[in-house]
Amino acid sequence: MKNSFFGAGGPRILTFALMSLAMTVISAPTALAQAKISPDRTLIKLGPIPAAAQFDSTGHLDVDAATRAYLDTVPADKRAASNKYFEGGYWIMLWSALYTVVIALLLLFTGVSKRMRDLAVRLTRYKWIQAWIYFAEFILTSTILSLPWNIYVGFYREHVYNQSHQPFAGWLREQMIGPLVILVFGAIAFATVYTVIRRLLDTWHIWGSVLVVTFQMIAIMIAPVYIAPLFNTYTPLSDPEVTIPVLKMAHANGIKVDKLYEVNASKQTTQISANVSGLFDTTRINVNDNLLHQASIEEIEDGLGHEMGHYVLNHIMKMLCQFALLILIGFCLLRVWLQGMQERWGDKWGTTGAADPAMFPAVVLAYTVMMLFLTPVLNNITRTMECEADMYGLNAAREPDGRAQVALKLGQYRKLEPGPIEEFLFYDHPSGYARIHAAMQWKSENSHTTTGY
Repeated sequence: MKNSFFGAGGPRILTFALMSLAMTVISAPTALAQAKISPDRTLIKLGPIPAAAQFDSTGHLDVDAATRAYLDTVPADKRAASNKYFEGGYWIMLWSALYTVVIALLLLFTGVSKRMRDLAVRLTRYKWIQAWIYFAEFILTSTILSLPWNIYVGFYREHVYNQSHQPFAGWLREQMIGPLVILVFGAIAFATVYTVIRRLLDTWHIWGSVLVVTFQMIAIMIAPVYIAPLFNTYTPLSDPEVTIPVLKMAHANGIKVDKLYEVNASKQTTQISANVSGLFDTTRINVNDNLLHQASIEEIEDGLGHEMGHYVLNHIMKMLCQFALLILIGFCLLRVWLQGMQERWGDKWGTTGAADPAMFPAVVLAYTVMMLFLTPVLNNITRTMECEADMYGLNAAREPDGRAQVALKLGQYRKLEPGPIEEFLFYDHPSGYARIHAAMQWKSENSHTTTGY
């Protein structure tokens, strides 16, 4: 599940337009590698459990006091730094949307989009190939125009906040790989959808939404095997201190895997992550090397218990079903939007209607605006599933203090205690406070079955 317990960065499947497919393809996790990693590391021990988070002589645990005791272990300066980083992300979201809107308008009103379409028409008479050529031109142009902003957000800012140590050359290489992947996989979806629009002018919004959902399912299935190796190395993990308890937990929860995979995510980020991803035969359990170096086995088990919850509770398919409705609504609105834009600006843009690839920047514009306003809705859907997986993980791993301590590690780059409105609007995962409080509540009700204290 890409939307992991750890909230690893990257685009999600919470989308309802064609651009979401391309981003889903390049960001989906997991892959295979053949060489094995020797267990040359020693896992750290679970950190001290605050006195207030331990049972008293009568077997009672004050949940609120235990939660506060854990939160108070974070130094004020570190909390201020993580708050600043995370709150800055709210503005990044807004400015990213505005940047995208400016690029889309620039392509339309300068006639660049029209000229890209005209070039495709001159090169071939086949409509499907014309759409593919236009898409390639669009990806190249938008990649170049967005590079300055991406350098600031994805490279400079991450280094300023000590979230990455990746050299610029390595970062830039991955920025070039992404568009190439989109050209191969995204262009197929793009050309197919535009074929549907061209041939089914009255019902394209219905069939287009069906196609997008279908392509998303395909992307989720093929990405673990064919896409992820372009960005990271996934190697079978042979450390029995990790593999034995985690695989036992997986088997106990009906997940038929016989390996764990370690991903060298430390080359890109200092953040911890893990996931259970893929569908059917491509299902994999992955642990990034930062987690293995920074977390105890209790924390690892709890995090992966959460990820297994996503798999067992079938959250990927549930998400696809829920967002299929949003995608359909989005396509219906898109049809009205494109009709209005064509009537108002079509002559100036040199476009002929929804079936004209030169109108695609208008699609991106609509997509960006809708996604921005739907952020609270999408976050609420995701956060609900994350809460379900949280509870599943607590019951699977039975490590509430592992949950609390890994939540504090996530708090190094995520605001631990947001206000209720802030959490509703901007959080696609439960806050650190919410997770620690839930863990302590679980601990207080399961004193006879928990371990580690």
